[in-house]
Amino acid sequence: MPFPLLVPLGLLCALLPLHHGAPGPGGTAPDPAHYRERVKAMFYHAYDSYLENAFPYDELRPLTCDGHDTWGSFSLTLIDALDTLLILGNVSEFQRVVEVLQDNVDFDIDVNASVFETNIRAFQTPTGMPYGTVNLLHGVNPGETPVTCTAGIGTFIVEFATLSSLTGDPVFEDVARVALMRLWESRSDIGLVGNHIDVLTGKWVAQDSGIGAGVDSYFEYLVKGAILLQDKKLMAMFLEYNKAIRNYTRFDDWYLWVQMYKGTVSMPVFQSLEAYWPGLQSLIGDIDNAMRTFLNYYTVWKQFGGLPEFYNIPQGYTVEKREGYPLRPELIESAMYLYRATGDPTLLELGRDAVESIEKISKVECGFATIKDLRDHKLDNRMESFFLAETVKYLYLLFDPTNFIHNNGSTFDAVITPYGECILGAGGYIFNTEAHPIDPAALHCCQRLKEEQWEVEDLMREFYSLKRNRSRFQKKTMSSGPWQPPAGPGTSSSENQDEAREKRPTKQKIPLLSCPSQPFTSKLALLGQVFLDSS
Repeated sequence: MPFPLLVPLGLLCALLPLHHGAPGPGGTAPDPAHYRERVKAMFYHAYDSYLENAFPYDELRPLTCDGHDTWGSFSLTLIDALDTLLILGNVSEFQRVVEVLQDNVDFDIDVNASVFETNIRAFQTPTGMPYGTVNLLHGVNPGETPVTCTAGIGTFIVEFATLSSLTGDPVFEDVARVALMRLWESRSDIGLVGNHIDVLTGKWVAQDSGIGAGVDSYFEYLVKGAILLQDKKLMAMFLEYNKAIRNYTRFDDWYLWVQMYKGTVSMPVFQSLEAYWPGLQSLIGDIDNAMRTFLNYYTVWKQFGGLPEFYNIPQGYTVEKREGYPLRPELIESAMYLYRATGDPTLLELGRDAVESIEKISKVECGFATIKDLRDHKLDNRMESFFLAETVKYLYLLFDPTNFIHNNGSTFDAVITPYGECILGAGGYIFNTEAHPIDPAALHCCQRLKEEQWEVEDLMREFYSLKRNRSRFQKKTMSSGPWQPPAGPGTSSSENQDEAREKRPTKQKIPLLSCPSQPFTSKLALLGQVFLDSS
């Protein structure tokens, strides 16, 4: 039975001593205000170090206090940190950096960039699945390998559908949907996908199936794409995958790696990238399973003061050459989602422990360094851009319950457009897999075709005529499909609706980036939530 879709609302390792804000004898939870300020200080220590020592390179090297290019030579850390500035409330620095980037960043450069890594911050193949790397100036190199990871194919719908909505050009969303469907059609008879596939032939090259590295954000984007676009087909696809994942890969609330065609265990390991899964489970309402898995992962954190890249579950220890922790955000991300859903203070304890561990082990004069080995706390000379884009952001949001990101629709901005009033900033933000938030209301506001406005207006007028005296908003779930007004007195018949539609003007493109809206008292906000004027 499908889980109801929930609209998202907005560790100290054993080696470390008890600290301020830790639960005392009476079980007092960590003080959010205290840790919120600690997290803000962490951000500015890393951010200022990048600006002073590494800009305009992609990333900071914190041990040598200099910079280097990694994913494309376009000041990636500064781009990734941009919306974190807003979440921390620093609007003036946000505006300054926007101008700096506009003046200095050029994407027409002869650089081979990861299609996946660049998008989350070249689809012309026989299968419609993209290559893994593209040259920003020349396109796909003639000798480029056709083998791409599953996540590299299925992690586009959130950004590309948004781009199509804002520009009026459907091509971006169309190619992303084709890529998603080709993966869906390539799953095994037992409902699993592998890790790497040949985008020219559609043949699986790596047949290990799991929820971690190489696959992770494909599942994430089915759920988030479903929420963002109110697309019940994407949610149905994820729920089918979820059944197969639970049947073949879950053991005692851990998730293992299995052979995609047989379901036999191939790797009994937990990867740190898998720690996003409890947060994803919370988005489909599966809170109990999410918390049980989260607590498993939390025990690993408490064992080492961080999550090793690979953890051997039967042995209860790290895997050779995978002992590092590059300050990844996934477990903190899950804590943030689950705390919004449950208010369980255990989740704040994880946030507290993350702050204490990272500051004690990773902080250096020029930022925060990757932990090369959690066993002896040796450091590596790298601070990846996701530390400012994700890790710090999710920590801050965990400790900041009143942040605008967590808005539940009680406040919003009414923006006047050439077509009337439009609602923005009402909450329900969808994070992409690099933790960049997207306001779903912008997609509903900036629609491509005038006809879409007509359809929304009809639905809203019918709803308002039925519910005139009700001043609360209605929520819908993905399992129920697209919202329809209830039948009953005052509801127009389908014949009348069809007749009215026939009298409308023919389809007509509206100017790019203009936002047609609903110039009537009922306001469509986002995610199926309806705000009614009680006057």
